[in-house]
Amino acid sequence: MPSNEKPAIAITMGDPCGIGPEVVVKALADPRVYSSCRPVVVGNTYAMQQAVRLTGLPLRIRETNEPSAAGLDPKIVDVVDIGNLNPEDITVGQISPACGKAAMEWVTRAGELAMAGTVNGLATAPLNKEAASLAGYQSIGHMELLQEMTGAKTVATMLLAKNLRVVHLTTHRSLRVACDYVKKGRILDYLQITHDNFVRWGFPQPRIGVAALNPHGSDGGLLGHEEAQEIAPAVAEAQQRGIKAVGPVPADIIFHQAIQGRYDAVLAMFHDQGHIPVKVYGFEESITANLGLPFVRTSVDHGTAFDIAGKGVADATSMLEAIRLAVALAKGNGLADF
Repeated sequence: MPSNEKPAIAITMGDPCGIGPEVVVKALADPRVYSSCRPVVVGNTYAMQQAVRLTGLPLRIRETNEPSAAGLDPKIVDVVDIGNLNPEDITVGQISPACGKAAMEWVTRAGELAMAGTVNGLATAPLNKEAASLAGYQSIGHMELLQEMTGAKTVATMLLAKNLRVVHLTTHRSLRVACDYVKKGRILDYLQITHDNFVRWGFPQPRIGVAALNPHGSDGGLLGHEEAQEIAPAVAEAQQRGIKAVGPVPADIIFHQAIQGRYDAVLAMFHDQGHIPVKVYGFEESITANLGLPFVRTSVDHGTAFDIAGKGVADATSMLEAIRLAVALAKGNGLADF
């Protein structure tokens, strides 16, 4: 799209029993959002109205069937409500299969809008994975649902906080199962998709640090064999392809090196290996972006926070940052404007 146009960004409300509606409302009250994009919420009108009452912000909720014409008035929050949830089904702070189902259906609807070109990207508020599972979903996360929906072959999750960018080889797997995914072919695929996306985002020769799986990078095989048998061969083949990959580097070193500017991105081997340093480095502003989907999708980097839902104290920084990144990527400016 032309860089001088405002992209349309679909913002999924997340699980209505959590802080999703609140952080969405708070983010949309920031004047920078409407000055940079045309936001439209995909979710539940009643829950959004309750969030406005909770926060006391001077916004009006308006249901719309024309998402392509939404997001023009900064005092009005346009909501695409597909009529899949009744107000009595929502109990803030409690897990609800009905709300888990509805939240997943909003993600699907937002994805359909993106596939149709009605919106230029997605920024998503948090789902509750237990509620989605109780609702019968096997794919309990945004990325998995959207990958299944679009048929995308390789999709990766990247977390960002300031200059630390971490792509994950696996996300929602148990630690024991995640170790089984540390294979040369998968690592090579993720190095390729990371390289390709970063080139598109303004890094002509992105530098990718590859984390080791085992402590001390296995200490020459004393603490495991994945480094020698899987990770190092993948890095070597990536280098032959022209990818500037380095590793395996021990995990207790690599993230500090990335913060110091040695790498443009780090490939982490499992969920917590990458999530912990990002959240310690920049908890409030950390966000997520997907690599490999046929459209832009960013997200907050926090959960539904049932313990504080309905109290009006949720911080919307991550939601605001997710919208800001979705705008930059949708405009084709990559990470240059972020």
